[in-house]
Amino acid sequence: MKLVRIVLCFILVFLSSCQVNKEATTVSTYNFPSETAPHEGTWLTWPHRFTYGRAYRNDLEPIWVAMTKSLVSGERVHIIAYNAKEQARISKRLTQAKVPLHRVDFTLAKSDDVWSRDTGPLFVRDTTGKLAIADFSFNGWGRKAPYKRDNQLPAIVAKAQNIPRLPIPKFVLEGGSVEMDGHGTAMLCQSSVLNPNRNPGLHAQQAEAYMRTYFGVKHFIWLKGVVGEDITDAHIDGIARFRDDQTLLTVSKRDFSQLYDGIDMKDYATLHTATNAAGTPYKVIELPMTAKNVHGLDYKGSYLNYYVGNKVVLVPTYQDKHDQVALKTLGHLYPGRKVVGIDVTKLYRYGGMLHCVTQQQPMASAHDD
Repeated sequence: MKLVRIVLCFILVFLSSCQVNKEATTVSTYNFPSETAPHEGTWLTWPHRFTYGRAYRNDLEPIWVAMTKSLVSGERVHIIAYNAKEQARISKRLTQAKVPLHRVDFTLAKSDDVWSRDTGPLFVRDTTGKLAIADFSFNGWGRKAPYKRDNQLPAIVAKAQNIPRLPIPKFVLEGGSVEMDGHGTAMLCQSSVLNPNRNPGLHAQQAEAYMRTYFGVKHFIWLKGVVGEDITDAHIDGIARFRDDQTLLTVSKRDFSQLYDGIDMKDYATLHTATNAAGTPYKVIELPMTAKNVHGLDYKGSYLNYYVGNKVVLVPTYQDKHDQVALKTLGHLYPGRKVVGIDVTKLYRYGGMLHCVTQQQPMASAHDD
């Protein structure tokens, strides 16, 4: 979405950008724990009918039940339910699926949608190892979707969990737009993070200042990305993922060229020459895409958008012959965890997969990791 701005707007943006940078360099330093570090739990925003209707909820709910049932084996599942009536309905569904409710808790909050990776709390640690919630602004991926309720979720969770909240209202950032290896390196796309529909006038150095401060990032891998081909403007978690600070995952060169119309193949080269914060090149592993277009769509499905829990790895599947290839590969990459395939065909039609709808909460103290 492109907006025409008058001269006064440019002046205001310039002044705001200067102030943003100043604030980002004066607050305390925090660190974003690795997604594979031990979790206290996982946050899910449960599908409901109040934004997109009953059919939307009914399409998605079985996926949420399956995720919850798998995750409770190793951690708590924190569910954001729209209201008390929804909590009761969800509890009934989980009980019918034989999910132990003593491993589940609820926070009541009105939400717009289900994308917890982008709208949920981002948990960071302070210099003493204690948790805080970095509350960046969310504006519906550039005002493309309802967002005002979702933008309140981190604050609601912080209050409910009695965790300090770090309000960062002048920087729009979705969790799916930044991928971190847990040891100081971040991958991200200019097309989403620096898009004027999120952060008008913001430069890469200013975005980096925020992430140095709140995530403890020291080294940045910027991809160009693609504007306008999906609602996110190319989130990194659909393009590349970190296993750890030694290994990153993406797709083959041929599949990369088909991820988005107009994708710059220099991004593929950047991933294959990327180094970590210590200057060591990453080992690059290429996951397949689906062999065929996903049912009902004219494009293939990706397996990169998986989620790592304490005892399980939740992997998107599509009723495709490459499902087993992806499950086997990820099983080798995450030994000691059970690999669980979850059919995301219906979720994928709405623009996301499993990493998009989950958000990890680390253990309360770094000493618990």
